[in-house]
Amino acid sequence: MKKALFFLIILATIILSGCRKGMLFPRASGRPYEVLVVMDTETWEAPTGRALFDVLDTDVPGLPQSERSFHISQVEPKHFSANLNIFRNIIQVNIDGQQFTQTRMKFMRDKYAMDQIVLTINSPSEKDFQTFCKTHSQEIVDFLTKMEMNRLVKELEKEYSKCTYDLAWEIFNCKMHAPKEIASYKKGENFLWTSNNTATGMENICMYSYPYEGPETFNKEYMLHKRDSVMEKNLPGEKPGMYMQTDTLCTIIKPIVVHGMYAMETRGLWIMKDDCMGGPFVSHSRVDTEANKVIVVEGFVYAPEKMKRGLMRRLEGSLYTLMLPEEQDKGSVVITPTIDEEVNPTPRKR
Repeated sequence: MKKALFFLIILATIILSGCRKGMLFPRASGRPYEVLVVMDTETWEAPTGRALFDVLDTDVPGLPQSERSFHISQVEPKHFSANLNIFRNIIQVNIDGQQFTQTRMKFMRDKYAMDQIVLTINSPSEKDFQTFCKTHSQEIVDFLTKMEMNRLVKELEKEYSKCTYDLAWEIFNCKMHAPKEIASYKKGENFLWTSNNTATGMENICMYSYPYEGPETFNKEYMLHKRDSVMEKNLPGEKPGMYMQTDTLCTIIKPIVVHGMYAMETRGLWIMKDDCMGGPFVSHSRVDTEANKVIVVEGFVYAPEKMKRGLMRRLEGSLYTLMLPEEQDKGSVVITPTIDEEVNPTPRKR
């Protein structure tokens, strides 16, 4: 009896110890795209701090109005306590000519909290730091955006629209995780449209395909012509002669990497011909090598009464979940960062 009681006491001690350790390592806090900068206030308000602020304060591309990329906060290093170090995105700046000979940045996952990213920038001088921020501004913005996209992708893998998933598989033999509320749909020839179908904050996902005809298939003019012809056929307006088309003056196209493979990203504005409707869109065009065809997956929003950054970023995260037939045994989707990762020497229990 005494041995059994002793065993139970030891077991309870181990369990309580594990709970305490878990309590000491909380989940990261804050809203998506919030960034906390750890830098003394005098430097933050000087040209050095303004150089980093200007990087984070840039507009999200492809939106019809100005919307900032991030919510920005700043804290003095001496006030960077346990109450603040659980922010989801942290940038720590160290300027010291005795320790550093050149400016470099690296990041660490889960340094103070679960699902956290801490980006550290070390520099020998304020002048070097300012130059670095100007030279690497897009890299910093892209990194923080990709990390948020990865968080969203993980959420979508757990909870997603079964309607969109089933139809993407049925029509294109592809897997895709769209936000759960996107459940209304329309099917066409090599075409799928799904939507949350609300009067305000309307979120939409489109998929379509066409034959791959070599590198010229990814020519900007060719791609936009394909988009317009598909949308005219499948997404007409309320009256004859009305249909969705691309505002070609506000379109940005660039190559990206998705699941380690070449893809083309297109973002810009759509308008409804002969109507007053319009909004932003973003798409990925990728090659299904098994079927020798281009698969285009696009997210677009109609929300004239709302800011659109959050809506568009949710849809953009969904685009990264598209798994072509040859990719479906690769497991979880990860958007790979371009900044060097520092391994956490004390990995945390989850």
